[in-house]
Amino acid sequence: MTATGTSSAPNATAQAITATGLRKSYGDKVVLDGIDLAVPEGTIFSLLGPNGAGKTTAVKILSTLISADAGGIRVGGHDLAADPQAIRAAIGVTGQFSAVDGLITGEENMLLMADLHHLSKSEGRRSAAELLERFDLVDAAKKPASTYSGGMKRRLDLAMTLVGNPRIIFLDEPTTGLDPRSRHNMWQIIRELVSDGVTVFLTTQYLEEADELADRIAVLNDGRIAAEGSAEELKRLIPGGHVRLRFTDPAAYQSATSALREAARDDEALSLQIPSDGTQRELRSILDWLDTAGIEADELTVHTPDLNDVFFALTGGANVPNQPKKAVR
Repeated sequence: MTATGTSSAPNATAQAITATGLRKSYGDKVVLDGIDLAVPEGTIFSLLGPNGAGKTTAVKILSTLISADAGGIRVGGHDLAADPQAIRAAIGVTGQFSAVDGLITGEENMLLMADLHHLSKSEGRRSAAELLERFDLVDAAKKPASTYSGGMKRRLDLAMTLVGNPRIIFLDEPTTGLDPRSRHNMWQIIRELVSDGVTVFLTTQYLEEADELADRIAVLNDGRIAAEGSAEELKRLIPGGHVRLRFTDPAAYQSATSALREAARDDEALSLQIPSDGTQRELRSILDWLDTAGIEADELTVHTPDLNDVFFALTGGANVPNQPKKAVR
């Protein structure tokens, strides 16, 4: 994974969000079928799944917007059944659709949120000013939000979510519809939040986004968690990973093909493809074998399935090997 270094290692016992046996149905339609979730403090957790898989339903339940049919939930150290108001005070939620009021200015949107959080006028103005500056919206603060670009509206939406300084934030598809530059800007904002100790629960339809941001990813399919782990752990569930050895010396290539008969050959490119799960141990084994055989490859590259492969395998009915225990909660 490319970008989880921004978050510090969480305390293994400090969970920002836990859910056990979470169930929700609408009539005969089972949306969540007894799912378990655990999100350590100060991390980014991403919930993936096809449209209609129940991602938004999970967010709405965990953020107290709707009730579950069954299951235990703790958010920010508070039990949902016993103290939902304490949870509401600890969280912020940015939904799929912007909560920005286009008829008023960006600053007025921020002050409205400050009023809803019962901040004093001076505290509300200070919070609004700080957040507008943080999200690079000062120049547009006095303009109607209807004049903002899509990226600006999403930044304002997230800034409004941060009024009251929540330590847990639910982001439900926060970058949908944004251009690549605006999406990358939003990613940087999310990373900065987590570096400050905020916990982010993210749903997204962009697999690249989960790969870039998330410390852990859960794939939701048919109401259940199909798999969970880091991006790298999930990629190793899918067959097709390999190590590619490329040679410039035909003699070295022939020696390697003779010694490694199970490798797939590409005589034109002078390359061999060795099945591999991409682990350090397996890579070291291949390197040790090359040294022992006295064979020197000019190039060694490791190829692993990406999250697209994982997503389609887990949600499309393909056979997926059992998860290793370390990748299962």
